Amino acid sequence: MSERFLSTINDPNTVITPIDTALRFPEILEVLLAKYRDDIDLFAALVAGSDSSAHLLDQIRQKQRPADTRMSLLKIFRRAVSPVLDTETTKKLKIPTLTLVENYGTTFKPIEVLKEQFGQMDDLTKGALAALIGEYDTRGQLGYILTDNFFTWFEQTYDGLMTITGPRGAGRDVELNTIFADFDGQYPCDFVIRAAVDDRPLAVGFARYDSTRGGAQSDDRTGGNSHKVTKAKEYCEKTGTKLKLVFLSDGPGLGHRDTWEEACKLDGSWNGNVRVATMKLAESRITPDWLLD
Repeated sequence: MSERFLSTINDPNTVITPIDTALRFPEILEVLLAKYRDDIDLFAALVAGSDSSAHLLDQIRQKQRPADTRMSLLKIFRRAVSPVLDTETTKKLKIPTLTLVENYGTTFKPIEVLKEQFGQMDDLTKGALAALIGEYDTRGQLGYILTDNFFTWFEQTYDGLMTITGPRGAGRDVELNTIFADFDGQYPCDFVIRAAVDDRPLAVGFARYDSTRGGAQSDDRTGGNSHKVTKAKEYCEKTGTKLKLVFLSDGPGLGHRDTWEEACKLDGSWNGNVRVATMKLAESRITPDWLLD
């Protein structure tokens, strides 16, 4: 099979694996309302007891508050009080609330308006709010499912010949310097493939499932992948190490023209040491002949 196999495929959709775990509208509203009702009610109670929107934010960010609850309240704060303040910023308690208020407080909705809006909120409105704050709850889950499916297939197919390790779901990435002690710098990987007979590292891999991808997001992803290849190549040429790179890329976003073109460029690069595969292509692309060569 050609090392540049991906570029021979005319229709990317024929090799993309659909993974569907999402609830549809309107069923999702009932599920999210059940999940977030208590947090919405708590937010309403905090609004009622706050002197200002700044005071409200300070109450939400108290360290003694459970992290999951605090995160839900911060999501509501962003949706209802200040869209400018993203939760990645507000969840960092090392940033004083006063700093956030001084720099972004002009964007806060007045507490008087919030008291009126949250004072008498019916289930329909709560359901809409729950849908907003739970919009990205499943982000990342499809990638975990893809990785788990790949691990299961690999273990069943190559049992006794090769092993695969790494987090099947959420978990710490595998750093290349934990595999090769003389590797300098950070190089996080999603999985490591080794020869069963002597535990020799054969390949490191990266798994991504893109439900949708395009524009700047695609540029960031593909540019990062090229950088991974460059760093691995430089290390191997310097030390004489043999290593393959596996990019398990899947999902409808892969079929977007710019993303697909970059995947085709990546596939077979570095003298064939790099392969890009979807789950549908794993059997024909991630083979013993290639990995053990």
